Amino acid sequence: MVELRGITWDHTRGYLPMVATAQRFAELHPDVAISWEKRSLQQFADLPVEQLARRFDLLVIDHPCVGLAADCGCLLPLDEHLPAAFLADQAANSVGRSHESYAFGGRQWALAIDAAAPVSGWRPDLLEAAGAGLPETWPELLELARRGLVAVPGTAVDCLMNFYMLCLALGEEPFSGPAPLASPDTGIRALGMLRELARSVSPECAAKNPIAIWERLSSGDAIAICPFAYGYSNYSRRGYAPHSLQFGGLVAIDGRRCRSTLGGAGLAVASRCRHAETALEYCRFVAGAGCQTALYFESGGQPGYRQAWLDPEPNRRTSNFFTNTIATLDEAWLRPRWYGYLDFQDAAGPVVHDCIWRGNDAGPAMRRLNDLAARSHKSSHLEYVP
Repeated sequence: MVELRGITWDHTRGYLPMVATAQRFAELHPDVAISWEKRSLQQFADLPVEQLARRFDLLVIDHPCVGLAADCGCLLPLDEHLPAAFLADQAANSVGRSHESYAFGGRQWALAIDAAAPVSGWRPDLLEAAGAGLPETWPELLELARRGLVAVPGTAVDCLMNFYMLCLALGEEPFSGPAPLASPDTGIRALGMLRELARSVSPECAAKNPIAIWERLSSGDAIAICPFAYGYSNYSRRGYAPHSLQFGGLVAIDGRRCRSTLGGAGLAVASRCRHAETALEYCRFVAGAGCQTALYFESGGQPGYRQAWLDPEPNRRTSNFFTNTIATLDEAWLRPRWYGYLDFQDAAGPVVHDCIWRGNDAGPAMRRLNDLAARSHKSSHLEYVP
């Protein structure tokens, strides 16, 4: 009997499709047993991949960690083990830059089994009751927020992702100009805009991640819209929550449509896996078109395979979540993946959070962010011990 252990994150979208695909794979391969464990959404972003790779054979990972993984050698380079034609099909069917996001240093470290980016979500019944329409611009969004109809995710990492989005909307791509992160003028303006929005929504948002926001929106009757949070198609499915949500794109700022920051999840194999051939076969099964458009979606997953996003049946069952948001994912910005980026993200998120929610001065905050970005490019000090 071949036994494999996997680790994913704790939500219907992250956990149930892995259990379902493991069960079906075992039915097709009676000599294989795959068990899945789960960690919180915060741990999904925070727990070092090299530590997880010591304990698990299969890992559902966040793409910013691939620079660290490439550096320490804790994951199998899939391009050395999977057929080139299969990887080419994965690339051709990528949602936005999802497939590319797991490539680093000339190697492919995971398969994009899940695609996501911040999108808008709303309750049509509550907007209608309030006599309000969907906001198209930032001022329209602020007006709805002042009426108490808006909620946004406000944890530290979400604040940083929203900061990236605002910098892009203001015409500056993070980490691409003379300043290590962003110019003071752009950064201070972005922080000020986010602070103005934060002052217009409930302070409770400061501690809520996207899942908590979608739960609140789909269960209560006070909040009508979230303008940007990582999308979860589960909340658009009939019977998943008390009220189904509609999802769509983002508002415009100065005539420029916002571009959010790419998320999603990839399936990787630990380099210490004793049954790598079986693990790789399972990865191909999960990431393949047949599974992604049917079993993976049907068990609560949010596929990473483009064909599934365009398929009529998943769209029928989600009020067109996929066709209504795919353009936003195609336009989403790809975060850095170099070795020290995760250290930057961990340190920068609280700086942005405190500026937005606690009113810390934006000037010193921006200097701190640029200093952290400058110091994030560092050489490796890791030695991976399986």
